[in-house]
Amino acid sequence: MNDPNFVQKMMRKWNVNSFWDFLAIMIVFSLAGMSVVFVRKPLFVLLGIDKTTPFWIKFFTWLIIVFPTYQLGLLVFGFIFGQFPFFWEKEKQMLRVFKRLFGGRTA
Repeated sequence: MNDPNFVQKMMRKWNVNSFWDFLAIMIVFSLAGMSVVFVRKPLFVLLGIDKTTPFWIKFFTWLIIVFPTYQLGLLVFGFIFGQFPFFWEKEKQMLRVFKRLFGGRTA
């Protein structure tokens, strides 16, 4: 990220025309990431996961909680910041990749 043209490169890659849209997208990524931290703790308590729980259980539970929470956060914050179409397209791309990886038929 030390590249002075980073913003312009990302804007071209994402097909974003406005710096303000780019900034909103970056804020959405940040907020979605931070929201996962706040969701994980209470859910772990609710599920009874504590320091004595084996690491592998914590890890897989974390994956099951964090991944969908982050994706939902991207859509929710994307909507709030007016970037829902951008994030919805990214979600659809990701779902197509998962469908190919996990045996779904490709069209």
